[in-house]
Amino acid sequence: MFVRTSTRRNRDGTAVSYLQLVHNEWDPAAKSSKMKVVYNFGRADQVDRAGIERLIGSLTRVLGSEAMLPGAGTPGLEFTQSRPLGGAYVLNGLWDRLGLAKTLRGLLGATRRDPVTERVLFALVANRALAPSSKLAATSWVNHDVHLPGLVEVSDDACYRAMDWLLEVEATLAKDVYHQVADLLNLEVDLLFFDTTSTYFVTETADDPVWRDHSGRPLQPAPDATADRTADGEVAPPAGGVKQAGFRTWGKSKDHRDDLPQVVVGMAVTRDGIPVRCWCWPGNTSDSALIRQVKDDLRDWSLARVVCVADRGFTSAENRRYLQRGAGGYILGEKLRSGTGEADAALARPGRYQEVAGNLRVKEVKISDHERFVVCHNPEAAERDATVRTHLVEHLRGLIAESDKLTDTKRAELRGVISTKPGLNRYLRVTPGGLLRVDAKAIAAEAKLDGKYLLRSNDPTLTAEDIAVGYKQLLEVERGWRDMKQILDLRPVYHRLEDRIRAHIILCWLALLLIRIIETTCGDTWTNLRAELQRLHVGTFTGSAGTYQQTTQPTPTQQRILDQLKLAPPPRILDLTPTT
Repeated sequence: MFVRTSTRRNRDGTAVSYLQLVHNEWDPAAKSSKMKVVYNFGRADQVDRAGIERLIGSLTRVLGSEAMLPGAGTPGLEFTQSRPLGGAYVLNGLWDRLGLAKTLRGLLGATRRDPVTERVLFALVANRALAPSSKLAATSWVNHDVHLPGLVEVSDDACYRAMDWLLEVEATLAKDVYHQVADLLNLEVDLLFFDTTSTYFVTETADDPVWRDHSGRPLQPAPDATADRTADGEVAPPAGGVKQAGFRTWGKSKDHRDDLPQVVVGMAVTRDGIPVRCWCWPGNTSDSALIRQVKDDLRDWSLARVVCVADRGFTSAENRRYLQRGAGGYILGEKLRSGTGEADAALARPGRYQEVAGNLRVKEVKISDHERFVVCHNPEAAERDATVRTHLVEHLRGLIAESDKLTDTKRAELRGVISTKPGLNRYLRVTPGGLLRVDAKAIAAEAKLDGKYLLRSNDPTLTAEDIAVGYKQLLEVERGWRDMKQILDLRPVYHRLEDRIRAHIILCWLALLLIRIIETTCGDTWTNLRAELQRLHVGTFTGSAGTYQQTTQPTPTQQRILDQLKLAPPPRILDLTPTT
């Protein structure tokens, strides 16, 4: 007795499927077995699932729960293991659709490397997205804790060899990934948002300095063997503005760990939040060097029009001149408290604000003939800034309330303590006699900046609203940094060699690319999606006749995720290997 699906085609060409419970009976006249319908469940798309579950429950009570297990009726067939499948299955489907597998296999075809290298790289990317760990722990995860399509097991040496090769093809892979993602998702790539972060290493010493090119890569061959010598016998610096620097070295830490060596990581993101390129530099690289390499790399992709959007750290005149080369455009944040004449003039210029989406008001100000300035005002942020300032001023008043009675030395000590707190020190005034007072002028000046930020752009085709909303999307980059550090565990980095660190960051970028596309498509966070998908398992059954793997039935929530990503559910029988 078994369940059969019969299909009937209507006159309009549509097909309707029906579920039937049938069993085979022997027909003596025809001397053959014929199927006899015992019960009709109705249309397959309208089947009464609750009724079927009640029937299964009744049969279970009659036969016992053990009889309902797969393979229970076959002597010697045992259930040996179960592994999560859903997360890796979805990541692999997207990996193939974006052409990542095809690109890597094509690049591997020109080498003598093992074709399984592509599967190993996918395994490392999936590990960052599903269960971030060191590369040594990732091999155990692949071999024992997850089912990865096309890869049964892997060694740590294979992982390291794959990472070394990944770094060799980084530039080609990044370009292909960008075009594949842009074409497949129909992304708007006229605005690319760029920002940097840093990640530190818990080590007592920084890397030894070596000669590096303009992109921060070590020069090959090293100048120590080929460069000219100065009169003192030292190596003369090569031409081209290169300099010596260690990869893991001290710099301005965005993690507030200036005591530890670091590297700088940059990322370009579309307005939809899709990261399309990632860079890595030594920890002391300046902002001007970063923005120049980003500009040059994007120009090499032969994009028709790109407007770079960056934060206030990249707004120097030198950077702006470089971004304008080749008819390039930019939207840059301007420091309100920098004291520049252009910022002061833009803020002082009267005019009416225009209401735009997202609780934002904008006002365009004409200051320069070749640049446009847009003053943005967020009323909710203005209220928040005013509230914070009120608390800070009240706290400052409490600190200096009895300061007039202190000696000059004690008052100087109190002033020194306050100077270490920028929020309080901003509103502190010291009289000619050395007394501490609240600065009313500073409070009034700050009140004029509540909820405001200033933008500058050289693109004449963008409206003031486009400039404001475009810059606001820079938050997607900051969200990407949070996800890379918290969900993908960018840190700690279990590597000390520069090439391995660079490859690790590329793997994190590829993992972030996949999960951001999944989030954008499904409208949910990767944390929620991952938890639901990892409940989709594959079970392994082994017996004297062989081994087979069977997947669990997708739940309605899992099926909805697969439908949104346009992925078919995994086959019911994933693998069938008879004993030879």
